[in-house]
Amino acid sequence: MTRLTKFMSAGASLLTLNLIVLAVGALETSAQSSPTTSFSDVQPNYWAQPFIQGLAARNIVTGYPDGTFRPEQPVDRDEFAAIIRKAFNQPPIRQIQSGAVYKDIPANYWATRPIEEAYQQGFMAGYPGGYFRPNQPVSKIEAIVALSKGLNLTPNISAVPFPTVAQRVVPQKTVKRRIFMPLGFTALLQPLIIPKAQAASTTAQQAARPASFIITNTYADANKIPQYAVGDVATATQKNIVVNYPNPKVLNPSKPATRGEITALVYQTLVSQGEIEPLAVNSPANKYIVPIYRNNQNSQ
Repeated sequence: MTRLTKFMSAGASLLTLNLIVLAVGALETSAQSSPTTSFSDVQPNYWAQPFIQGLAARNIVTGYPDGTFRPEQPVDRDEFAAIIRKAFNQPPIRQIQSGAVYKDIPANYWATRPIEEAYQQGFMAGYPGGYFRPNQPVSKIEAIVALSKGLNLTPNISAVPFPTVAQRVVPQKTVKRRIFMPLGFTALLQPLIIPKAQAASTTAQQAARPASFIITNTYADANKIPQYAVGDVATATQKNIVVNYPNPKVLNPSKPATRGEITALVYQTLVSQGEIEPLAVNSPANKYIVPIYRNNQNSQ
């Protein structure tokens, strides 16, 4: 009886050990196949948490071995190229000449391929003399321009100078007979004529708005945005791509963009492309997405 008991106990122990091994193996497999979406330094109340979690779930952004994301750390050009490569699948619009490489990018550099693709797809370019400067931080304005150029974003008609239908039609030199109406009948038509005229005037004003109008009426630091970037920033703003923390009206264009900011920009760009769902309506992070349409309505 004692031997039987010992045998049964040993068998139970072996079975338990096998179950533990299988469970650990399953957890390891699951960890390898499922990207980490929670990080020790990104709390639920952190402003960019939903953007980070959304892109981490798609393995577009990742954390560090110690379990952190380091959202306030500036993003270098090589890292930005790597994020772009994972987020977008644009066809190449230009080719790197055979044998042509950046002088500061070794052949075995970890980001060689992402940098080459970012150039070929039109997102990024090098500097005079054949340099890429991979370890140089990306500014907020550079990131916005890169996304706009690489995806060939186009502005809405109301954001750029565009002639109305009436302006595009060339008037014909035809003589029309005048139609005289009684004064009383004309007075009856006034309530119909005036609203239509006002609506046509508003449409014409919207159609004539240049990109600088959007910039000036949206950002408190509009004068700090370089002239070459005005069009791209206006287009990105129209498409609700721009995210500014803590004040949506302050762009800080020349400030090095952090990992949290780049993640938010890329997330919103994917939303504009229909590649990812927008944030929940009740998400606190929504208030940092620049509300261009609301600003335009207030300015009318």
